[in-house]
Amino acid sequence: MTSSMNQQAAASQKSRAEQETENEANRLREQVEAALSAVAQRSPDEADALQTAADRIERAARDLADALRELAQQRRATEES
Repeated sequence: MTSSMNQQAAASQKSRAEQETENEANRLREQVEAALSAVAQRSPDEADALQTAADRIERAARDLADALRELAQQRRATEES
């Protein structure tokens, strides 16, 4: 099997909550990278770009926290069954 096929097989075995958690973690990572890029830029609208980056990171972090809680709840329910 190729690496791509292995990844697809592993992805098909993940629950929806696990996939959502991974997606949210990746989104947060992307937002942090974008923020670091905004920090490095010097432009007239720099303050607005930094504020926007902060807002996006805040939302992405909140979404990841919610996804993690949902995953934890799902795993607890599985353990109890």
